[in-house]
Amino acid sequence: MLHVIFACVHNAGRSQMAAALFNALCDPNTARASSAGTAPAERVHPAVVTAMQEIGIDVTDRRPTRLTSELAATADLLVTMGCGEECPVVPGVRRQDWPLPDPAGQPAEAVRQIRNQIASLVRQLLKAENVLPRSGR
Repeated sequence: MLHVIFACVHNAGRSQMAAALFNALCDPNTARASSAGTAPAERVHPAVVTAMQEIGIDVTDRRPTRLTSELAATADLLVTMGCGEECPVVPGVRRQDWPLPDPAGQPAEAVRQIRNQIASLVRQLLKAENVLPRSGR
């Protein structure tokens, strides 16, 4: 089973959207995603919650989590989004960087655009990793 960790600074926007989209699109018997941040916020950005609800994905119960070297070591792939040098480098864990803008403080339309960029990147990742799609998606 492929385990992907999506990481950003606050784990309140980009990484939360990416993990939720990944898990919504893939067959849970073949892959799973989680998310974390180097400096976790108190909660997921309300605009992110709304943008995800618009596409039928509920992230209201998600809580930002700290990205540690130990957590990163559980992944097969670490996808970073703006945490730069703060994200740990773990031997044996592949790493990609997606340079995406932070949705914090952005208007709803900008958050939707970021969400859509992330959805496109997640679909590309699923295809590149040969991950089976979830039935009906």
